[in-house]
Order: sequence, then structure tokens, then C-alpha cells
Amino acid sequence: MIYPKIALAQSIIEICLAKGITNIIISPGSRNAPLTIGFAQNPNFKCYSIADERCAAFFALGIAQQTKSPTAIVCTSGSALLNYYPAVAEAFYSQIPLIVISADRPQSKIDIGDGQTIRQENVFQNHSVFNANLNEDASVENDLKINKAIETAIIQKGPVHINAPFEEPLYETVDTLSVQSKITHSEEIIGTKIIENLEDVLSIWNSAKSKLILVGVNESNSIDQEIVDNFANDASIVVLTETTSNLHHPSFINSIDTLITPFDDTDFNAFQPEILITFGGMIVSKRIKAFLRKYKPKNHWHIDTLRAYDTFGALTQHFVMTPNDFFKALLPQSVNVESDYFSKIDTIYDLRKIRRQEYLDKISFSDFKVFEKVIETLPIDSQLQISNSSAIRYAQLIDLDPSIEVFCNRGTSGIDGSTSTAIGAAVGSGKKTVFITGDIGFLYDSNALWNSYIPKNFKIILINNGGGGIFRILPGHEEKPVFNTYFETSHQLTAEHLAKMYKMNYYTAKDVESLEKNIKSLYNDDNAAAILEVFTPTFENDVVLKNYFKQLI
Repeated sequence: MIYPKIALAQSIIEICLAKGITNIIISPGSRNAPLTIGFAQNPNFKCYSIADERCAAFFALGIAQQTKSPTAIVCTSGSALLNYYPAVAEAFYSQIPLIVISADRPQSKIDIGDGQTIRQENVFQNHSVFNANLNEDASVENDLKINKAIETAIIQKGPVHINAPFEEPLYETVDTLSVQSKITHSEEIIGTKIIENLEDVLSIWNSAKSKLILVGVNESNSIDQEIVDNFANDASIVVLTETTSNLHHPSFINSIDTLITPFDDTDFNAFQPEILITFGGMIVSKRIKAFLRKYKPKNHWHIDTLRAYDTFGALTQHFVMTPNDFFKALLPQSVNVESDYFSKIDTIYDLRKIRRQEYLDKISFSDFKVFEKVIETLPIDSQLQISNSSAIRYAQLIDLDPSIEVFCNRGTSGIDGSTSTAIGAAVGSGKKTVFITGDIGFLYDSNALWNSYIPKNFKIILINNGGGGIFRILPGHEEKPVFNTYFETSHQLTAEHLAKMYKMNYYTAKDVESLEKNIKSLYNDDNAAAILEVFTPTFENDVVLKNYFKQLI
């Protein structure tokens, strides 16, 4: 076995291995050479080389998202580290374990005018769950910090930063370890299985005739089917699910905006819940957030083992447990109350679905029509990754096959690393992965394709409407040069030459006929990763979408 000669690098590598951190994404550099040599020469690690640090971090995030295990990213000193920040923030808010290991200059070289030096210690302090600032020499003190960092990433499900100063020479190797690293162990605590104030909770629950359950970003199969069926059979419960909730039942409302956008004050008053229960991550729908902030529930209970955001200004209790454990403790002792809360909403939503299909059947080729066609043709049991802005919002409006798992970077809701995350997720899961993205998000993260590990079963559906279509949907849009240049970012670029450069197969569509033909070709293409670029009309898309909500009544 070949090891780096620098003892501190040996300690980091050995502790990572002992803690089961085996997926290592390395970006090229000199200062991190001791780490690169040690990780890459050890067959117990699966190492990936990704040159662009921002893409590398999001690629690692995608792997961690799928494996549910920490993934490590390793970079050289200086600005390389700062390029990790968007993914670190996403990991922080999406509760994904990420181990950032940065090589640094010795402390004596900082702020003296030396090259590739910045103040690296605690650089992610606002968006990390632990920071281990190591000393240059191997020591028990350093070992304890490294252990603590990795354990914290696992327990608190978030990013940690290990900053390691190395002095030259950096490339020397040895064939035996010079350290015996100290390994610590801590038990993962994931909350309680008992509702401590159960009698009080039951009293509120059993007397409430309107209970609204709102589910954000959520892992599939995390809620027992018995619990799901209980929700569906309770006349006082309405369940609102988002595309990213991965929770399905025919009685659940899976397009929130389709239901509530046409509501007036009378409708909203009738829909106002006595109890709001939330679990899962961030909510996409701006309309449901606006509704619940204005028409506040008497009680808002959030269920999560770690955090509870007061998103609606109405939070009354945080249950520090898994949602499944909460409902397993609550429901057997609950009683059903007489209520028409569900039946009234269900009747409205059934009519909305009829109106939706009538509208989709008659609209012209547009973003909305493309999303209908794309989502209804997704392969069974595949994984769907979606970029932010317009893409995730359109996806919220279309019914999805329950076998398809859905993911989106909703922690910070940025466009900056969606493609890189999707590729990492495809690598991490091994499943056939379809990534739906808009043109601006795709172009912004085009270095994601500078990646030697893209699986052949990874497919991109790129909807190119010539700019940032989301800004046409938002209030305040005016067709003026300042809008086109600085908000929409109008362009005439395509992915054709990028696909050729990165050896990806390339298909196009510009109408329903070519879309239906080439989407089949995309899914049947087993020879390489591929892109289907769908060109939609820039100026019609927002009109089609806005008219949709008018046609629902």
C-alpha cells in the first residue's frame, strides 16, 4: 500500500475509512496532493476526479442524496474551497451529509502575500454543522476533531468542514503508516418514538374537524401504508402533497396550485384548517405559503428529528421524531370525527382535474404541453431529477406515476448545481435517471457534463424557451429591453455542440409529433447518455400558463 508521507493526511484518510466514508470526489491541485495520493492509492475508496469544484460538490451531494451516507469532497487551497459554497448551503438546508476536506497553507503563510492563500478556517460557519480546524502535525487532538466532524455530519445530516494545513514537500510517499489514528464512536440519535404530551395532543386532534397535512421534500417509502390509508379514510383530513413528497394515494391533492389558485376569500376561509401538520423539506408552492400565512391554523405541528421552521408564522409545537413514529403513536388512539372537510375539497379537486385535462387537450405546443407529454412518458421505476425555477413549478401541475422517485435541490432552490446533482444521483443510485431542466439552469451548470462518470442510463430533457421563463410568470413582468436583457436573459444558444463535445447523443423536438417520436428514441438509447432538447415558443408560454388557472373555474 502507498501512503502519503505527511502524517496528518494519513490520519484523515484512515479515520474516513474507519467511519465508512468511501465515496471521495477530488478536484485537482497541488496543496491537496497528500490527500489525493492517499485516497486514490487505496482500493477501499471509490474516487472520482471532477475538475470544477462547484460541480464536484454538487456531484457529491447527489451521491449522498441517494446513498444516505456522507460523501467527501477534497480540494486544494485558496479560492477552490469557495466554489464549494453553493453545494454546502444546499446540503445544510436539505439535510444531506457532506464532508468538505480542504488542504491549506500553514498558518504562518496566511495573509503575508503568499499565492493561493485565503482565510479558510470556518469559511462555511454560517451553513455547516461542524468545523474542524486542524493543526499541521498529526495528534490525538486532530483525530478527535476529525472524528467529531464526521459523526456530526451523520447525526445532524449536514455539511462539515475539515481544514488541513500541509507544508511542502507534498508528493512524498511511504509504504507503511506512521500514525495509529484514534477512532471514536457515537450513537446516532434520531429523536423519540413517544409523544410526550400525548393526552393534550389527542385532545386537540380528536376535536378538530379540519386537519390539513402538507408534505414537502420527503423520502419515498418513509410512511407506512397503514398510515397513508388512515389519512385517506378520515373525513376530517386533507393531504396536500408536492411532486417532491414521494407520497401517493388517489385521495391526496397532488397539485396544490391547481386546487387553490382560483379560490376567493370565502373558499379560503372554508379551507382554513384547525390543525396544520407539516413534515418533509421545503415547500415549492408560493400560493399555499401565502394562504397559510394569511389564514393561520390554530395549531401548526411540524414533525422532524432535527429542525422546525416557522414557515407560516403559526408554529405551536415541534415533534422531534420521524413522521412515521409520530403517526404510529397518535393514530391508534385517535377517533374519527364527523366532518365534511375532505369531501368538499375532494369535490372541488375532481372538477379541477376535469378542467385541467380539457385545457391540456386544447392548448398549443408550449412549456405546459411539453411537461404533460414528458411526465406521462417517464419510464416506470425510474428516478426523476428536476431543476429549479420553471421546471419544478410545471412539474407540480402534472400527475406522476407513483413508482417514480422525484428529487430537486429545494434547500436553497438555486439553479447553480442541478445538473451536477442529477448526475451524482444517477451514479449513486444506479437507477435510470431522467433530468428535466430549463435552458438557463442547464447552461449555468454546463461544466457538469465535464465528467467521466456519467452513466449511459442518464437522460436529459432540456426545455429551451430562449431565456428565463420563470420571470415571465412572476408579477411585474413588462416586455421591455431591460427585462429581456437583465431578467429573462434572452439567448439563442443550444446544447448541440456541448453534447457533441462531451460525447452525448443529441435529439431535438419542436412540436408534439417530434417530441413523441424523439422521447422514445431518448429512452431507447442504450449506447450513451443523451440529451433531448425541446424548443418552445418564448412569448406564448406565460400566456398559456396564466390562462390555465383562469380555465379551472
